[in-house]
Amino acid sequence: MPATKPIRQTKKSTERLTSDLVSLAPNALDSIDRQIISHLQRDGRRAYGAIAAEVGLSEAGVRRRVQRLKDSGVMQIVAITDPLQLGYGREALIGIRVHGDVRLVADKIASIDEANYVVMTAGSFDIIAEVIAVDDDALVHLLNDSIRSIPGVTEVETFLYLKLSKQTYVWGTK
Repeated sequence: MPATKPIRQTKKSTERLTSDLVSLAPNALDSIDRQIISHLQRDGRRAYGAIAAEVGLSEAGVRRRVQRLKDSGVMQIVAITDPLQLGYGREALIGIRVHGDVRLVADKIASIDEANYVVMTAGSFDIIAEVIAVDDDALVHLLNDSIRSIPGVTEVETFLYLKLSKQTYVWGTK
């Protein structure tokens, strides 16, 4: 029998194999995915080549993984802004109680431009929404004309933000 040459795995073939395995289970993130996410959370514009050097992949391997993470909805790369510096003087969390189909009300609230976070909950409120407004008058208009006027909304409680003590986006790598 002729001797067979051992299969030599190159960095690229290992990346391809790992990428193929991970793509079979889209919700399973490996340690390299988590490292890539961590680097991009610190600096969303970081060069793929720089990330590649830190995680031990080629630049193309990092690019493929980032694309897979974005395509699967695991991650987005966005600019995070400070609403106060953009002219929005009032931020608030709103607890909303609903009679009827909560999903319909949540969809209506989600369509409001000033609402940047809307969740259906299982607690004392049916929906919690985070909103931003230019000032108190705009917040009153938003509450009365946009939210309280939605059919099914029975109660609204507003929690004004006085000071933001912490906002983080690094939890995705733990």
